[in-house]
Amino acid sequence: MEDAALIELLQRFGFSDKEIDTYLTILELGEAKASTIADEADVSKRYVYSIAETLADRGFVEVNDHAVPTTIRARPPADVVESLTSDLDEMRPALESRFSQAAPRSERFEVVKSRVTVIKRINELVGRAETEVTLGVPYSLVDDVADELRDAVDRGVLVLLIVTGVGPNDDLPLSGLASVVRAWEEPMPTMLTVDQEAGLIAPTEMVTQSNSAAQAIVFAQEQLGPVLVGSFLGNYWPMAAETYTCEPDDLPTTYGDFRHAVLQATVHARTGGTVVAHVTGRWVHVEDGPTELTGTVVDIRQGLLEPSTNSFPVENTLVVETDEGTFSIGGQGAFVEDFEAETVELRPLG
Repeated sequence: MEDAALIELLQRFGFSDKEIDTYLTILELGEAKASTIADEADVSKRYVYSIAETLADRGFVEVNDHAVPTTIRARPPADVVESLTSDLDEMRPALESRFSQAAPRSERFEVVKSRVTVIKRINELVGRAETEVTLGVPYSLVDDVADELRDAVDRGVLVLLIVTGVGPNDDLPLSGLASVVRAWEEPMPTMLTVDQEAGLIAPTEMVTQSNSAAQAIVFAQEQLGPVLVGSFLGNYWPMAAETYTCEPDDLPTTYGDFRHAVLQATVHARTGGTVVAHVTGRWVHVEDGPTELTGTVVDIRQGLLEPSTNSFPVENTLVVETDEGTFSIGGQGAFVEDFEAETVELRPLG
């Protein structure tokens, strides 16, 4: 190994340039008195004794202070490497434990220049969805993404789908591809969000014209996802007409996505069913309080299904009556409701 590479590696272990010069001198001499090492390394004898203690603690040298005069001997490189490897192996479980608890989510942006890649990225992202998908796409592209959408629904993912370029009275074989489907004759950008953390947005002409120079953006960023979901539900969802709604889930079922719980509570209410909600989370306006509450759902404010009952586009709220009173429940980031839900279990009354 070249000296420069060796020096760089030693620097990674926290050695200063002066410490490296001294250690390399000890290596070359094998074993020597402090005065000899000081002369060769051009440092003071006192410094040699000081650095020798540090090197000995790290397992790089041995100090023979029983001899007169004291000598410093370099440990065989194989022994040094074995000792370092053993220390690193001991560190590994603790490092991995800390990493798994605090590993940051990756954040990235990708510019996409072709329609084929847009479709590929939609399928990849939908295929990784765990809780929620919102997608607005031209009807002409539905077949290209149908399999992944159907699989997501089968996994229990909430899928809200807008198909554009078709009317609500057209014969649209979309059953099973989404939890709710809406149709809109007007064009809109192709918009996708997955679990409110990743997604894609592409201009209309990019996916409908073969010679378009437009480009799409694929993102993975927690701060951007909710913004795009808000635009989807606030600007485009109300403009489209409902054409398909899923059947009620068998209860009890627990939902990690609050909108999914609101949707299913609404579907059950439509069919005359009354449900009880067991909610975990936190109080919005109270610092201390129970982290769970259970009550009968007595009102639902939502814009996921027609007719909408919310007072603003992205409002989705369950109102539950408990033994302690009646409380409103919102999803992640709730600020007007009494309680912010993390999970909601819906049970049939009785």
